Formats: sequence, C-alpha cells, structure tokens
Amino acid sequence: MANWITTQEAIELSGYHPDSLRRLVRAGEIKAKKWGREWMIDKRSLTTFLKNQAELGAKRGRKKSIDIKPE
Repeated sequence: MANWITTQEAIELSGYHPDSLRRLVRAGEIKAKKWGREWMIDKRSLTTFLKNQAELGAKRGRKKSIDIKPE
C-alpha cells in the first residue's frame, strides 16, 4: 500500500481540483481503487501523468518565431 495515496494527498501533490482527479480516473489517465469508503490513487500513475503534462506544457508553451519582413 506504499504506492497508494489518499485523494487529499493526490490533490496536494498535483494541485488539481477533486473533480479533475475524478475525471482523470474515469478516463483511465491515472489509476485508482476504492478500499472501503476511501478512494486511493496510485502515486506512480499520478506522477507519470504529471510529468507527461509538464513535458507537453513545455512543448505547447514555446513561442513560434514570426518573421516580420520590413516594408
């Protein structure tokens, strides 16, 4: 159970809203299981997802150079 974290810990780690985490679980982007009444998030799948999002964000954030031709 060392790799499983509570939803509250997942929220603090990711900075995501609980609804966003639920959406990611339903979409299969991150793994989660319900133990009793508590949902637990797989920490490895969450950190992998966050790493991939950071890499995509870096790619999306690059400014395209625009050639301005003098008149």
